[in-house]
Amino acid sequence: MSIDEIARPDDVRRQNRRLVLTALRRHGLLSRTDIVAQTGLSPSTISAITTALISEGIIGESRESDVTSNRRGRPQVALALNPAIATVAIVELALNLVHVVLYDYKGQMIAEEFRRVPTLETTAESLIHSICTMLDNLIDCRPSSAGQLMHISMGVQGVTDATSATMLWSPITPDTNIAFGDVLSQRYGVDVAVANDCNMIAEALRWIDPEYYAKDFAAVLLSHGIGMGLYLKGKPFLGAHSSAAEFGHMLHLPKGALCRCGRHGCIEAYASDYAILRTTSGQDENSQPAQDVDPSTFTAVANRARAADGEERAAFQKAGQAIGSGLRSLFSLIDPVPVAFVGPGAGVFDLMEEELRDVVSGTSGWGATQDLSIRCYPDEHPLILQGCMMTSLLHLDTQVFAPGETLLKHAV
Repeated sequence: MSIDEIARPDDVRRQNRRLVLTALRRHGLLSRTDIVAQTGLSPSTISAITTALISEGIIGESRESDVTSNRRGRPQVALALNPAIATVAIVELALNLVHVVLYDYKGQMIAEEFRRVPTLETTAESLIHSICTMLDNLIDCRPSSAGQLMHISMGVQGVTDATSATMLWSPITPDTNIAFGDVLSQRYGVDVAVANDCNMIAEALRWIDPEYYAKDFAAVLLSHGIGMGLYLKGKPFLGAHSSAAEFGHMLHLPKGALCRCGRHGCIEAYASDYAILRTTSGQDENSQPAQDVDPSTFTAVANRARAADGEERAAFQKAGQAIGSGLRSLFSLIDPVPVAFVGPGAGVFDLMEEELRDVVSGTSGWGATQDLSIRCYPDEHPLILQGCMMTSLLHLDTQVFAPGETLLKHAV
């Protein structure tokens, strides 16, 4: 008998256990009969798995009328994840902003803290100090009923390396190769994940609407930067590092406008908020990009573009052409996929849509432009948080709470 054949039963048990936990995570309260229907596993398998999960304290049971309201006879026992078995911490790092949140094992928020940090002027050491101070505050003040901290997940704007949990480069800070994972893991004694914020957005969308965002889709962040989280065949597209596809830095026009990355002609140099304001303010396209953009100023420019034809409307049209050009190139390499636009740019998509669709419709083999499926989400922050939260919780489900693992191996 081969090693693979010996290992296969353990793999099956892990997979079946993950299916049960995923069903409970999606639906909250389920009876054993409901779990059978959701997973397709046999009643005997569900009984064995749920008995083990209850004995380990990972799930609990109670008689809930919501689960049995449409059934006759004795109420069935409802099963649910035990929120007190673990706590996870989420860190969102954006331009001049650090946002830290604690969640319980059911995905319910325990506490959060925002802090304005001048990231463009702050050293890596000071940035890490701010993050740790905020984490310490929340961990020390969490309710006594909250579980132990067992994982930390970070969503950052920039290029990241998943293996080393390092932010290699980001436009929000002058420092590079910041090893967030090593520092936080040593301090708190837990595993740490560091990922590009666009990948976290894509992960959140898959949980929000798993039928629509299934095997293939793209999540495009339209903000101070332009990024993309791309799923193909049900898996995130990753390059040499963990970062999402560098959509914003695809070439739009050779020797074109100056991008924040230092190169010329990138999609971001035409479609980001700083690019649109640079155009409407009359600056040369090679002027240094603004480090930060006032949201109210951007909104006022959009309102003028909607009110009358002029330079403001033309700037948004150029942005639509740049984004459309990038999507057209992408669709020339892969099959066309549904697209989610996220962030402030999604709130002004009406000003870019016609030009974007016109450019995309020229893709070889692509049908009518109205067939391009697009959804818009103007606020990216809840999606980044949810993506990070699911990254942490799924890590617990598949690694920490997997059969054969030591259950409460961390204590923070």
